[in-house]
Amino acid sequence: LLPHRFFRGEGRDVYLELPVAPWEAALGANVPVPTLGGTVNLRIPAGSQSGNKLRLKGRGLPGKEPGDMYVVLQVILPPADSDAARLLYKQMEDQLGFNPRATMGVS
Repeated sequence: LLPHRFFRGEGRDVYLELPVAPWEAALGANVPVPTLGGTVNLRIPAGSQSGNKLRLKGRGLPGKEPGDMYVVLQVILPPADSDAARLLYKQMEDQLGFNPRATMGVS
């Protein structure tokens, strides 16, 4: 098989790295996803994280036993390239009290 710009194969299974917005991952969303057989709507569960894998059974390479397709979520942050965007990020910092390193014992 030749390399593809979206898909990679492992045996009969197909993998797709899917970029998602932070609000889609945090709140959940239905998003269009390309597959080998065309576009399908995929439900992203609320609370999803980068690296989470979602399985589309039977959407991999065809055969006697078709493979599956795995959609690997990649949360992509919007750039802080405007005053409004920087303000939103600052508000999140102030209001959420989120520390992604809290479980590592460092501040």
